[in-house]
Amino acid sequence: MSATTPQRRFALSEQSSVGDSAATQTLSAAQSRVYWDRRHATTGALASGGNIGFDEPTNAMLYAVRAARLVTALGPGTDPGAGRRVLDAGCGKGYYTRLLAEFGHRVDGIDTSAHAIGECRALAGPRQSYHVSALTDWSPPYLYDAIVSIDVLYHLMDDAEWEASIRHLATLVRLGGRIGLVDHDRDEDRVWRDYQKTRSNGRYREVLESCGFAVIGFIRNDFTDDPSGMHLAVRVS
Repeated sequence: MSATTPQRRFALSEQSSVGDSAATQTLSAAQSRVYWDRRHATTGALASGGNIGFDEPTNAMLYAVRAARLVTALGPGTDPGAGRRVLDAGCGKGYYTRLLAEFGHRVDGIDTSAHAIGECRALAGPRQSYHVSALTDWSPPYLYDAIVSIDVLYHLMDDAEWEASIRHLATLVRLGGRIGLVDHDRDEDRVWRDYQKTRSNGRYREVLESCGFAVIGFIRNDFTDDPSGMHLAVRVS
């Protein structure tokens, strides 16, 4: 067995297909919130919001790859002393929120898991703020320079909730600001598990463009067999 075999064996373990959505019993929004709160309470710091099939060291590598992608997602640099106002939408235990704050940005992290937000607040440093909120409920008194939602939208099983979440987040981005939404790079929708449904590239483009965004492209993670990456768009109207 090669040194990379175990890692590749786990790469799609959280994405085993269970058929199309019409034939699959998926979690309701309420059931999903219970699942994620329990998962955050009982799973390792990285696996709880990463790939549950990876051990912590492998998840650490995955997180590092995704962190590098955030540089592209946030766009050209600004005055390091000012930073950007960023929303980490569905922040989990706050790994990326804290990292973005370390980069000098002012970052809000929101998540429906009270347990995860409690851990975030215990570790919070300067330029970080955490709140228990669904994506559709968050209503700050300002607009964001950038919003990222990492490994969240493909855990919203209801199509109406998925679309409403994107549309609401889009309203929180200033003109010229960016939004980065993580999903798979696929041409069709697919249900993988009762808590995981990926949507096609075309559906993301359609929703984002109808919200006044120009789609820049798709930033692949390029980590072993991981098919996910970030749909990146800029608000133009």
